[in-house]
Amino acid sequence: PGKTLSVRKWLAAFSSDGQLDIGKTLNRIHRGGIHPAIRGEVWEFLLGCYHPMSTFDERKQIRQNRSKIFPVVGSGKYISAPVITEDGQPIRNPVVALETNLGKTKMANELTSNGPLDMKVVQWMHTLHQIGLDVKRTDRTLLFYDKPENLSKLWDILSVYAWIDIDVGYCQAGMSDLCSPMIILLENEADAFWCFERLMRRLRGNFQCTETFVGVQTQLSNLATVTQVIDPKLHQHLETPGGGNYLFAFRMLMVLFRREFSFCDSLYLWEDLFSLYEELELNMEKAEGSKGKSKPTQKYGKYERENMKIKSVDASLPISVFLVASVLKDKSSVLLHQARGLDDVVKILNDMTGNLDAKKACIGALKLHKKYVKARSLEKLIWVVVTQIELDAAMVDSALDRTVEELTWLDLIGQKGNKLFNS
Repeated sequence: PGKTLSVRKWLAAFSSDGQLDIGKTLNRIHRGGIHPAIRGEVWEFLLGCYHPMSTFDERKQIRQNRSKIFPVVGSGKYISAPVITEDGQPIRNPVVALETNLGKTKMANELTSNGPLDMKVVQWMHTLHQIGLDVKRTDRTLLFYDKPENLSKLWDILSVYAWIDIDVGYCQAGMSDLCSPMIILLENEADAFWCFERLMRRLRGNFQCTETFVGVQTQLSNLATVTQVIDPKLHQHLETPGGGNYLFAFRMLMVLFRREFSFCDSLYLWEDLFSLYEELELNMEKAEGSKGKSKPTQKYGKYERENMKIKSVDASLPISVFLVASVLKDKSSVLLHQARGLDDVVKILNDMTGNLDAKKACIGALKLHKKYVKARSLEKLIWVVVTQIELDAAMVDSALDRTVEELTWLDLIGQKGNKLFNS
């Protein structure tokens, strides 16, 4: 409790005009997490909704502007049945109309009042019932979602995001799991939306896909590389039963362990990850309306500071990859002795759901990160030394060849000189 970012410590971290001492704040969050009473407003800073150097007045203006541009899709309900046909025609079924109440929403009226719908609108409206089906399944063990209006908030935010992010849209591979904490932590729907949007800026690469590639495959490949370096025996064992592409870790990386930890532990885990890794965009674009100047290294989270010191490409891998590697390392003995196929690996990892220690996992991730970077640095050093030895050997061989050639010529010249002298 003494290490937790308490309400008192949080309020004391602001200057008189509202600028936040983010360095000390990140430190305390990493040591002990955030008090539940202030978790929502702290996350707005962790996710970059507000710049730490912004003032009270600037944040008030930002909040007002964002509330104006946030389009409320729903009317206290959510859609779980198709509302449009494949060719863009509205479904006239009275039961569907009663459930959706779509005709009473301002946004839907604007979209359908100007004749035939364009392809973007049709595709978006096709996703609305898919979002609704996922909303009904998300965090159903939480009493919070016993209230229909809270389900509607979740549907609203996911629907709006699907509209504004054309490239990604809505993906059923865990977006609702990522959005749910924002609804619970932030009562204001607009604030919750912008927190989710900021989180998706960091994770949207996982959801981008083509016919031959899914974005998260990059992280799965990185995970395989990391495991091969830190635990070659485990990596070889995982490759043998067909798990070499590490698809068993797909869900962990897509939704940041939301389903492997309890809801409360996953919140602690997320804020610990944010405090360790995220730089809060201090050396990038500033949050809108902020006039404060950013300060460099001391404002970064611990993980990011280490990366800046190392200045290695290998150091820039996301902390989430090392978090999964930490869990695999912790379960390596069980995996080595009991996993005889990919199904066994999945079962072993599923059995740990709800039994993981978030703090232990984060500490393990940091240790593996250091171990991995050192190992990679040693590999590169050895490669440089071997290469230099090979170059030196080649130079010696070349010098010897030239010496032999020169001696041969001298010998020939000497022989000719002797012949001339004797004649």
